[in-house]
Amino acid sequence: QVQLVESGGGLVQAGGSLRLSCAASGRILNMYVMGWFRQAPGKEREFLGAIRWSSGSTYYEDSVKGRFAISRDNAKNTVYLQMNTLKPEDTAVYYCATTRSYGSWSLTDFGSWGQGTQVTVSS
Repeated sequence: QVQLVESGGGLVQAGGSLRLSCAASGRILNMYVMGWFRQAPGKEREFLGAIRWSSGSTYYEDSVKGRFAISRDNAKNTVYLQMNTLKPEDTAVYYCATTRSYGSWSLTDFGSWGQGTQVTVSS
């Protein structure tokens, strides 16, 4: 199993930026793709984007394309979610998760999950 720990959440004003981190440990070799999700109160968990660990290739949902960027640092076993031009509707708990299937983004495709980090965007 891969253990994931998110960090970097907090309170930010609309228009600001935050960078979330997801540090991985454990059976890293089983980690093929890292995805980012978020869940706002009363809403379903939403897939945002993903990065292929080996090549660094990325995929983004239209809802965040152009504002959010995913990157990774292989040496640190860490993936990042850079969030720019934040809006109040970006307020949510943000999660990272791993999957071995690039291109299949349903929740059930992701096996290991972090505990989440809260992002609050004030207007």
